[in-house]
Amino acid sequence: MATDKEKIAGSYPLPVYNYQVIIDGSEVMSFSEVSGLEIDYNHVLYRHGLSWLTGDHLVRAQRKPINVTLRRGVARKRAYLYEWLKSEEKKDIRIELCDERGHAIVSWDVSRALPFKLDAPAFSAGTNDVAIESLNLIAHDLRITHSEA
Repeated sequence: MATDKEKIAGSYPLPVYNYQVIIDGSEVMSFSEVSGLEIDYNHVLYRHGLSWLTGDHLVRAQRKPINVTLRRGVARKRAYLYEWLKSEEKKDIRIELCDERGHAIVSWDVSRALPFKLDAPAFSAGTNDVAIESLNLIAHDLRITHSEA
């Protein structure tokens, strides 16, 4: 089963750790975890008078809100997430999953994200874990783009 490098690179899954987050098109930020990038719809089970004969109809209904969570380590002189929460400003976010050269292969564009919750880290004298804060966002839209490269 001989194959060349390009075919292997084109079909091999990308590692999940090689990503970047861009806020408002210019602010590249590092996060230890990004979650909630999902498009989910409610569904309706529709039954009519002949359902006993033809079966039930399953219909896709309204889309559920997009809830994204960004987590990162707390560091000195880095109050950007807190300032954004206080400003009540909606911002666009782009999450790019990159290849080994750092080129974006798949992008998730989150439109008009509004922060609604900022969690401080849990403090414990019995551990030496990194202090992680998380910001919860609600957004209007999520679009997924696959690059041709």
